[in-house]
Amino acid sequence: MKTLKDFNVKGKRVLIRCDLNVPLGKQGDILDDFRIRQAIPTIQYLIEKEAKIILMSHLGRPDGKVVEKLRLTPVQNKLMEYLDVSITKAPDCISQEIEKWTLEMQPGEILLLENLRFHKEEEAGDLKFAKALSKFGDIYINDAFGVSHREHASIIGIPKFLPSGAGLLMDKEVKVLTGLIKNPQKPLVAIIGGAKVKTKAKLINKISEIADFVLLGGLIAKEIKEKKIILDYPKKIIQPKDEIEGKDIGPKTVEFFKKEIKKAKTVFFNGVVGMIEVEKYAKGTEEILKAVAESQAFSVVGGGDMTQIITKLGLMDNLNHVSTGGGAMLSFLADGKLVGLAALK
Repeated sequence: MKTLKDFNVKGKRVLIRCDLNVPLGKQGDILDDFRIRQAIPTIQYLIEKEAKIILMSHLGRPDGKVVEKLRLTPVQNKLMEYLDVSITKAPDCISQEIEKWTLEMQPGEILLLENLRFHKEEEAGDLKFAKALSKFGDIYINDAFGVSHREHASIIGIPKFLPSGAGLLMDKEVKVLTGLIKNPQKPLVAIIGGAKVKTKAKLINKISEIADFVLLGGLIAKEIKEKKIILDYPKKIIQPKDEIEGKDIGPKTVEFFKKEIKKAKTVFFNGVVGMIEVEKYAKGTEEILKAVAESQAFSVVGGGDMTQIITKLGLMDNLNHVSTGGGAMLSFLADGKLVGLAALK
């Protein structure tokens, strides 16, 4: 698989699929800009290498219609704040005017296309839509790890029409997660939270192959029991020892998990272990995150609402790798594959 650094991008139109899908507040303000910050190194690299930069992303779930509050304007403003350069936003993500615009761009200029999901063809993986988008670039770069498990036009379609590679963020995610599965330092302790056992059972089995212990959050442990799911390595699975009203792990569990984390050389933490949107049920997740951050272990964290709580606790710099992907991380760790990566090959 080629990466961004394998291309000579000077003076070329580089069409980048980013994942700038950030949570928004009621006033349209960005609640957590983690994904935007993670996109900056690739864009910065392209500015330095004098490329013409065309950014694409989705935001929210507009279901193929224009939804005013899901326009990418707050994202545009935040990018300008971080990069300290001017960024133009197109009124749409597709039109002949945009193609003309890209051909007249100067090296170092940045154009942000409007929300891809305003067109139903994006989520449908429509090849005509992908071909139309491909006309805006000479090179395609996928830096959207978080959506690379989805067969969307901008992920799997555009590489059929342009020379393609992975961005700096995509490359980093793949390297870290591959290392976690293939060559982790032992002992490896995995903590699996969240719910949806259907999507997590495969991951629990995969990580159990290599982990010394797999510690489960209450909801997932309850679902496994209720649905009578048989796991491949039951002796490695540790259930919560107590809980708070069925909505968070209890103090005995927290203390036990902390002891295991202290012994670990690698910690993988996926999904929150309580209903963190309610303050009194967020304590378990917060305590475990603090223990991981304070440990000497190499830490890989991700999934669900993790980034918001990590940012709130000010722990971002104390963790080795915080993934931008939830479903994509699960898919990659369980199968070692992503449709977005396969498309680049």
